[in-house]
Amino acid sequence: MMSGRTWFFIAFSALIALVGLLAAAASEDALQLFGLGLVGFGVLFGLSCVKRHFDAAEAARR
Repeated sequence: MMSGRTWFFIAFSALIALVGLLAAAASEDALQLFGLGLVGFGVLFGLSCVKRHFDAAEAARR
């Protein structure tokens, strides 16, 4: 089962991605690129949190 810390960081990365989507949708210039970067960062950070959880669970089984 995932710890509270892992759930917090997954929710935080989803919030970062959502802010990035809103920033990209509301702008036309460099802020749009920044927003898309935030979306990418949020998604990759969330996936890395999930990966770290499963890596730790696998290491605990050994």
